[in-house]
Amino acid sequence: MGRAGEPGTEFAYRADNKRLAFEVSGAPDGHPVFLMHGTPGSRRGPKPRGIVLYRLGVKLITYDRPGYGGSDRVEGRDVADAARDVEVIADHLELPRFAVAGRSGGGPHALACAADPALRHRVTRVAALVGFAPSDAPELDWFAGMNDDNVNGFGAGRSDTSAVVEEIRRRAQRASEDPRRLLEDLMAQMTIADRRAVRDPALRRMLADTFEDALRAGPYGWIDDVLALRRDWKFDLGLIDTSTTRVKLWHGAEDTFAPVGHTHWLASRIPGAELEVQAHAAHFDAMEELPRILRWLTADDDAAVSRDLLIGARPGQ
Repeated sequence: MGRAGEPGTEFAYRADNKRLAFEVSGAPDGHPVFLMHGTPGSRRGPKPRGIVLYRLGVKLITYDRPGYGGSDRVEGRDVADAARDVEVIADHLELPRFAVAGRSGGGPHALACAADPALRHRVTRVAALVGFAPSDAPELDWFAGMNDDNVNGFGAGRSDTSAVVEEIRRRAQRASEDPRRLLEDLMAQMTIADRRAVRDPALRRMLADTFEDALRAGPYGWIDDVLALRRDWKFDLGLIDTSTTRVKLWHGAEDTFAPVGHTHWLASRIPGAELEVQAHAAHFDAMEELPRILRWLTADDDAAVSRDLLIGARPGQ
């Protein structure tokens, strides 16, 4: 059962009969956009309010990656597997064409859809916000500029994945006892820019609820996300053809959760990608940027969205 005022949860089934939980919100006849959540996260992660989606003409599809929330675990999944998940849900909803956005750990999964040979002809545009580069990216110090919590969480210097798994289990157990603890842990690592972005109490409650829903079936989605991001993504960024699928890469210059160097590296490997780095912004500013990014994903008009559309905005701001 969904929370009051939320759309209902639906299910689609992969070829291996694993269940995928998803929700559709916004304009029923709007331009379909898949939004890939962060790590950890769920389909109920921060997103624009329903009235905003209606005004933008967006039909937003969010889903739990396998192992999170209501989706069955697919142990050993790779980043590239996200394309199959999106394909299954798009077929279930009879969507011939759609756009894809991904935030943080969802960024690489969004790019996988643009590169997938069986799917990319259906993907109109892709946006990756505050995303990561591959862990083996040449000429990139992957951990440079990253806060200590994420350095430890991604297992810097650990070749033994069991130690990484145990670290995530420990964090997930702490969060499952009280989801607010995970947000508190994140806030302890935040820059001033990020603290400003999450100052709204309603947004903090939304984040805590997201973490609670993500981990209600255990730590497996989080574990599988981190392991997938650490190893070969199993798709070639060079297969992204920006002449047919436009790509936007957005990042906050002061991000310490996924440093901006990751997006600079991605831009250098995806010819024709549109790079936007915002000064004085950080990781969680991506949530306020999302309405503007949705407009870019669904239309040629890239005009600024008024601040009253932004998540958590207060009257007069």
